[in-house]
Amino acid sequence: MKTKDPEPVYLKKAELARRLSVSPRTIEEWSQKRIIPHIAINSRLNLYNFDEVLEVLETRYKVAAIQK
Repeated sequence: MKTKDPEPVYLKKAELARRLSVSPRTIEEWSQKRIIPHIAINSRLNLYNFDEVLEVLETRYKVAAIQK
């Protein structure tokens, strides 16, 4: 699910958590474990490219089709 805006959409932790329907703590854990990409602005602020995060999560958690 790509955004229609050609410019990257960078979000703070709380906004990304809201859009993904997870807690901000989950976003923090994913960042610390390097599951999702982020840009560390300083020790207290990370920014997340929404399209990149979605791509990583879709690839990582995609359920394979059942072979018959």
